[in-house]
Amino acid sequence: MREPRTSRWQAASRLSRLTAVLTLGASALLSVAGPVHAAPAEDPLPVDIPDYQAALDTVRSIDTRNAVCRFLTVPVPAGGSDAVHTIPEKTNPCEGMPAFTIKDPLAVSEITPGFVAGTSQPIATEAIKLTRLVSSLSTTVNDRQATVMLAPTQGGGWHLAAVREGDGDVALAGKAVAGALVFTEPQIRGWYQLKLITVEPLNDQAREGLGGRSAMSLSEYQKLVKARYADKMPASEYDTKGMSSGYGPAKEAKSASSATTPLVGASGAALVLAGGAFFLLRRRRDTIG
Repeated sequence: MREPRTSRWQAASRLSRLTAVLTLGASALLSVAGPVHAAPAEDPLPVDIPDYQAALDTVRSIDTRNAVCRFLTVPVPAGGSDAVHTIPEKTNPCEGMPAFTIKDPLAVSEITPGFVAGTSQPIATEAIKLTRLVSSLSTTVNDRQATVMLAPTQGGGWHLAAVREGDGDVALAGKAVAGALVFTEPQIRGWYQLKLITVEPLNDQAREGLGGRSAMSLSEYQKLVKARYADKMPASEYDTKGMSSGYGPAKEAKSASSATTPLVGASGAALVLAGGAFFLLRRRRDTIG
């Protein structure tokens, strides 16, 4: 039996009205949520980075480029603590270097102290906080890669915090699939992605941190990190007795006084440029699971 033409028209009309309602509803949600910056090509997930234009301006600035060139001028310290390298003074630090650009920055988030202590709920907005941005070079320079790290500036904006050897952090920061959020457990250099309320490891350290499991709920993960670090927070006995720096960013090494200060190398050490001065930190090789 042929379907009456009027019923097809009515169905089409209902579908049209439903489409309009869904479109208006999506527009309303976007207007409430506020604008989200367009993610760079290597970033699979649009992340709301505050003052993103300031971050772009920082990574594209002459000062940041010169800092990277100075970093790449000095070989990675190696061969023991008596290996010394000086940073040559050059009017143009990038003179003679292959052409390169610095990619758009990616967001790096960390678990929050409240989440670790168990005082915050196991939900994304309370468990994870944006802490820094990372960028890598568009190409290797003299067979080396480097990571540019930006830190938030008090009062708004971003500033150059460090230049580090390798690009492992950038590669991991860009691993999240659509709809997921990448975050770190910095104490073990574990990288994870959060899909709704499910935590999945992205590297070997994270897999070890989850006890070999391929995934677990965010509430289960909170119990793990609470057991690992809750008694090691800042001002805890563990911290005040000097057994550890406690939970939180590692304390910075004493800065050099000038750009020509000698840099003493050590086995497995890395050269780090931070705040315009050079720091010598123990190198942790960038590994990707």
